[in-house]
Parts: sequence; C-alpha cells; structure tokens
Amino acid sequence: FKHSFCCICPIYKRSPDMTKSLMTKSEQLLRIDDHDFTMRPAFGGPPIPVGVDVQVESLDTISEVDMDFTMTLYLRHYWKDERLSFPSTNNQSMTFDSRLVKKIWVPDMFFVHSKRSFIHDTTTDNVMLRVYPDGNVLYSLRVTVTAMCNMDLSRFPLDTQTCSLEIESYAYTDDDLMLYWKKGNESLNTDDRISLSQFLIQKFHTTTKLAFYSSTGWYNRLYIHFTLRRHIFFFLLQTYFPATLMVMLSWVSFWIDRRAVPARVPLGITTVLTMSTIITGVNASMPRVSYIKAVDIYLWVSFVFVFLSVIEYAAVNYLSTVQERKERKLRERLPCTCGIGNPDEMMIDPQITGYGSTDVNITGNYGLPENGGRQERILAQVALNDPQITGQVKASRGYVNIWIDTHAIDKYSRVVFPGAYILFNIIYWSIYL
Repeated sequence: FKHSFCCICPIYKRSPDMTKSLMTKSEQLLRIDDHDFTMRPAFGGPPIPVGVDVQVESLDTISEVDMDFTMTLYLRHYWKDERLSFPSTNNQSMTFDSRLVKKIWVPDMFFVHSKRSFIHDTTTDNVMLRVYPDGNVLYSLRVTVTAMCNMDLSRFPLDTQTCSLEIESYAYTDDDLMLYWKKGNESLNTDDRISLSQFLIQKFHTTTKLAFYSSTGWYNRLYIHFTLRRHIFFFLLQTYFPATLMVMLSWVSFWIDRRAVPARVPLGITTVLTMSTIITGVNASMPRVSYIKAVDIYLWVSFVFVFLSVIEYAAVNYLSTVQERKERKLRERLPCTCGIGNPDEMMIDPQITGYGSTDVNITGNYGLPENGGRQERILAQVALNDPQITGQVKASRGYVNIWIDTHAIDKYSRVVFPGAYILFNIIYWSIYL
C-alpha cells in the first residue's frame, strides 16, 4: 500500500494550474507589485497625455419625449505608463482582459449628462488592455450610453437636431491629465450601416473644450457631435395629408343646399371632430413644450378653416331664417294678389318686375322655381310696384329691400376658403422647407 501511494505522488505534483502560473509570470514581468498604481503615471510632473478615439457601432434610439439618445460605441484610450514597460526581444505586445485592468492605473472617464450607461458583459466583460514593451498602453471597452440631448422642436417635424456625447475625466484636472482626440476629427469612425427610422444622419464631427467647475477647477472635455435631419414623408402621410383632406372635405358643404340641414351639419361636426383627433394624436407622442411647433401651426390653422366652414353655414342658415320671417310678415300685410290682375303677365313685364321673359324661360314655370324663393321674391316686387299697395306698406321701410341672397355667401365661400388655404400652404412650406 505504501509503494502504491508513492507511485501516485509524482502524478499529483505534476498537475499545477498553468493559467495561474502564466498570469503570475505576466504580473511579475510587468512588475505590478513593485509600483503604486493608485497614482497616475509621472505623478508630480507634467500632465499625462491621454489620446482617445471612438468607433460608433450603432445609434439606437432618439427620443423626443425624454430628450435623449442611446448610442453603442467602442471607446479606446492611449497613454504611456513607464511602470508597465518590460523587456522584449521581438517587441510584441501583451493583451489582457478586465482582470488586469483592476490592478493598474487607467483613466477615469465618464460621460457628461449621461442618464444610463453600462459596459457590455456578454459573454465576458467587453474590456481589452494591450501593453507594449515601451510602456504604451491601449485600453478599449464597449459601452452603451444614454445621454441627454436638448432638442429644439419649434420646427418639428421639419427640424434638424444636433446632439452631443461628452467625455471627461472625473477626478483629474487639466493639470494632471490632458485629454485629446488622438487623430483629430479622424479619431471618430462610424459604421456605414448605421441608420434610423425617423432621421437621416448628416454628419459626425469632434471638438475639444475646457469645462470649469467652481469647486474643482478646469477639465478637458471631448465632444462627439452628430447632426440628424428628420424624415418628413412619414408625417406627410400621417398628419399633413389627413389634415388637408379634412379641410377640403369641409368645403363640400358649400355645394350642398342650405335647406339640407341633416347633410351640412353632420359634415361640419365630423370634420371638426376628426381634426381634434389628429391634433390629440400628434401631441400625445410629443413632449409638453411651452412653445408652438411647426406642426401645431399647420394643424390649428386647418382646424380654424374647418371650424369657420361650420360657422359659415350657421350664418347662411340664420340669414335665411331672418329673410323668411320678413317675407312672411310682408305677405300678411299685402292684400290678396287676385286684385293685382294676371300675375303671370305682370311678372313677364320687365317694367314692373325687372325680370323679362328670358328669366321665366330659364327658371322653368312660375309654380316650380329654381331656388324655392324666386316666386316669393317676384311676387313681393310686383306688389311693391303697385301704387295702391305701396301706399299701404309705405310706413314699413324695412320691407322695401327684403331680399338677402344667402346663396351668395356659399358662392363666395367656394372661392375664398380654398384660395386662403392655398395661400397659407404656400407661406407655410416656403418658411419651413
């Protein structure tokens, strides 16, 4: 039994953790334990330059309601830390994952005005550290960040928005850390497949500025600016075209007989309610801003046109009612028409009526007039031209001009409403396009 145990002993000693052994050798090569990495490189000397470049992987969402955007990017840092230099015969670099990052000094970058951000960790932390023999370091990580974007929606949906992602060191001022774009504007790369449903990405560019905090001092801040132009076609189909069609539909009532109340009133109410629904639907998906947007101007002007078409019919109906009331009172004060003579002959005589035989032929027979009010109008004029009858109603001066052509209001509306709306569209689109 003792002999068999000794045979097993060599096998047991020859199974070390090779990964742990290699990791230990790497840390020894980099002299991790020989330095205090809680302090920046060249502490007490000039500020350490940290170059940055970014590759934008995707621009995920743009939210007008929350006034923010979400972006996924590769953030890379470049600096030199002589404490990490190591001897190498072939000048090859060493690459590590996030485990070594926790043991050395790395720039403490954060996203200014960010709401949410995280480093991807599937299947492992998406972090890479590459160290070169001369001490140069490349530190790369994959980040998704949701940051604030102050949007001006006064021209919505015909607007162009510019949003910015801002990168800054949290602890180190410009006396300790000099943050800069490694290759200028070429430090920002974007994926050609980036696209958004509502926006056209016009351009990306970078800038660098200094940010001042009253309590801590000046900091280098890097900016990633991108300009977005909104696609208008969706809003043309969903908002502008329906609103225009509702306004045009309200004009149909101008061609409907004024006495057809069941036809004209529901048409006007339907168009008004539809416009209200369109306005409510648009505002439901927008932030409650305190200024007027371009789409608000169009929808509310369209709503006013629809509302005025309903008021137009109310005016026509009211004037028609007043006219009928006056004619009814006049008929009650006139003597019987049988004493006038032959009504047909008097109406044909243009000296008495002002209407010739041509008018009678055009209007058909006298008993079936074209517009329902022609017979009463002619009869009233005939009676007023009779000297005997005129003396009886002379005191009633208000009945001399009793005819108000309510149909003229509809006729003028057929021209005025479309003309005014076309003029509004010309002015609107010339301003906002």
